[in-house]
Amino acid sequence: MLKFLGRAVAGFALFLVSFVAVGGLMSAAGHPAPRGKMVDIGEGRQLRLVCEGPAQGATGDRPVVWLEAGAFGFAADWGATQEALTKAGWRSCAYDRAGMGFSPPGPAPRDGLAIVSDFEKLVAASGEQGPFIVVGHSMAGLRLREYAGRNPDKIAGLVLVDAATADASETEAFKPFIQAFATASRWAARGASLGLYKPLVYTSLGDKIGLPPAAKAEKRWAFANGRHNRTAAAEVELWSESARQAVAVPAYDPAWPVAVVTAGPVQGREKRKAMQSAPAERSAHGYVDHVEAATHTRLLGEQFAGHIVKAVEFVGGRGG
Repeated sequence: MLKFLGRAVAGFALFLVSFVAVGGLMSAAGHPAPRGKMVDIGEGRQLRLVCEGPAQGATGDRPVVWLEAGAFGFAADWGATQEALTKAGWRSCAYDRAGMGFSPPGPAPRDGLAIVSDFEKLVAASGEQGPFIVVGHSMAGLRLREYAGRNPDKIAGLVLVDAATADASETEAFKPFIQAFATASRWAARGASLGLYKPLVYTSLGDKIGLPPAAKAEKRWAFANGRHNRTAAAEVELWSESARQAVAVPAYDPAWPVAVVTAGPVQGREKRKAMQSAPAERSAHGYVDHVEAATHTRLLGEQFAGHIVKAVEFVGGRGG
């Protein structure tokens, strides 16, 4: 019995050491100390912004890279990618949409128009000078289409990372996926709101991307946070409306360089891969990279972030 208790105490001590090691990144408020800064976008509202890499003047003719996360994502999702971009000499900026991560909620509805309008205000308030390379993962493909259509003078190039496209989202074949994802998102929001995910924060579910320590702590916290998940579910609920809004603006200019990076094997997914690759195929300067060993989430992580850097360098005129 004493031996059992001894092992139990030792195990608990090891757990505490591990907890404190990760918890060192936590603030007194019970969440990670946020990286970056809060930026005023007007009307008393703020968004969290994380910019890394050399100051714009030091990058020469390299455009600043803006990173838009997908469904349930925020600036933390880009932690590994930003590290890789910085090492390659690029300046990049990621942010938390209203109600996501560390950004306060914004007015409803959280459709594409609301999100892109906030992004436009953030870009203007950031002081970063365009035109930019804009990068979007997953559902962010809808945001890139709308932002580019509304701000063609701000576009130096686009990178779509395993991204949905507005055109594909409008098809009948895609609607069952949207409906199923919306239902799953509602359940995810309920689970997080009830605190069901807190025991899972330090499992592999807390970070499916493979992030560096600071971003990993943020991602784990958001995974179990009710407000973050409820906002994400509300965004997904409006996927179809956001797609319609994106399709209503002009399509990508064929003169813009467009890189597409997808995750997973091509075989058996030919139609899906073709839809994802279409923006690059229509570009006069297009690039497609199918990273077959990657998953949808791990494509953003430390193992595969180099593929995104290579795509940025292609559209930035420094590769290909």
